[in-house]
Amino acid sequence: MFWYLFLTAGFLCFLHLICNYNEKARKIRKMPGPKDSFILGNGPAVMRSSVALMDLARELANTNSGIYRLWIPPFGAVNIYNANDVEKIVSSMKFNEKSQVYRVLRPWLKDGLLVSKGSKWQERRKILTPTFHFNILRQFCQVLEENSQRFVTNLKNVAGRPVDVAPIISEFTLSSICETAMGTRLSDLSTSEMNAYKDAIYNLGYIFYQRFIKVFYFVDFIFNLSPLSRRQEGYLKTVHGFTKKVIQERTEYIDKFGVPEQDVTEDDYVYKRKKKTAMLDLLITAKKEGLIDDSGVQEEVDTFMFEGHDTTASGLTFCFMLLAHHKDAQNKIVDELKEVLGDFKRPITIEDLPKMKYLERCVKESLRLYPPVHFISRSLHEDVILSDYLVPAGTFCHIHIYDLHRQPDLFPNPNKFDPDRFLPENSVGRHPYAYIPFSAGPRNCIGQKFAMMEMKMAVAEVLREFVLEPVTHPDDIRIITDVVLRNDGPVEVTFVKRQ
Repeated sequence: MFWYLFLTAGFLCFLHLICNYNEKARKIRKMPGPKDSFILGNGPAVMRSSVALMDLARELANTNSGIYRLWIPPFGAVNIYNANDVEKIVSSMKFNEKSQVYRVLRPWLKDGLLVSKGSKWQERRKILTPTFHFNILRQFCQVLEENSQRFVTNLKNVAGRPVDVAPIISEFTLSSICETAMGTRLSDLSTSEMNAYKDAIYNLGYIFYQRFIKVFYFVDFIFNLSPLSRRQEGYLKTVHGFTKKVIQERTEYIDKFGVPEQDVTEDDYVYKRKKKTAMLDLLITAKKEGLIDDSGVQEEVDTFMFEGHDTTASGLTFCFMLLAHHKDAQNKIVDELKEVLGDFKRPITIEDLPKMKYLERCVKESLRLYPPVHFISRSLHEDVILSDYLVPAGTFCHIHIYDLHRQPDLFPNPNKFDPDRFLPENSVGRHPYAYIPFSAGPRNCIGQKFAMMEMKMAVAEVLREFVLEPVTHPDDIRIITDVVLRNDGPVEVTFVKRQ
């Protein structure tokens, strides 16, 4: 019996040495991080609830200086929120590949623009970039204005009482991305289909979180044997069914009426053809030219349907919450709207939006405090020095945008809502990678101008009709672990009809 225990203990100690004292582990463990456990490293530290895991990330960010590590054999991750380190990673094509953390998204987004790499990513980016050209955004602006008016109408039905803004905003942003980038009106799709799609995306976030905290689920073979895998299949069937219907309806329209064309100049040609008004039109055209296949079209539509509605919905949710707590900011926005529009009730045009400078600063400050994409991750295929530490090749590099945006050396009194941080004179000297709500560098968000236009339009239209009264307080916010920044529970605001 004694020898059995002795051999078992010896084997476990040997396993601990192999797992935690190999060359890669020793390099990574030189960096600050949570207390290591026997054999499992930091594995037990991250096995906690969705909210508690995000709280841990904030705790580690506050107790370390711009960098910390996680070691869960055989995976190592360096977590950075120092602007110099962030610049070194995201500004270079050398570290352009998304890390293996994104593999959990592949059953959903496959090789879409968010997760693809190399020549495939470059070709897709080349195909899709024209759909966010200014001349295309000009036409989108009218659609967004009409959608914003419908959004306001929906808010009138719940005015005067606390309401969870996230579901209403999500319907607005989903409708907006469908009617602009996809060229499909949501009125052509049933409400049940739309709600099922949104619910499925939310539930997929829970599954991704489970795969993150339970390392054994990161192995596809093990995950595919689990009940979570079967739940994921059901959600994916719903999500893919919705986007396939969008593609089918737009394809049928183009086969019948041809591809709509935008008035453009000679300089605005792509593949020697005029740019098209909808992203999906470009994809369908590219498919006919042999530049992309059916599965490629599906991948990009899935990617943009998700990124184009869920992230913007998150941004607007927290923006309305913050404005509700700052009546002075609401009043300044309304005064600016009166000055810009003259006739306070007339439709907003794309020429008006750049003149709404204070409104834009409010949106930017909201995105600083609550960046919808709060976390991005890259693969390090070669050794790199970050904050004077040698980070070995093969390590995941997690960039915590949420913590970067709250660094006091970059943004004094960082938890305060202060739109004037983004006045030109107050931005002089700020590190160019201090503020990256849309990522940065070669893999920055392709739709960031569209997102800013949509958010400004929505806020302007809402504040023309309502005064926002606070319900949910920023101190009440408990962020959950998800691909997109979400609260654990409703985010409530009261919309009071403006007199």
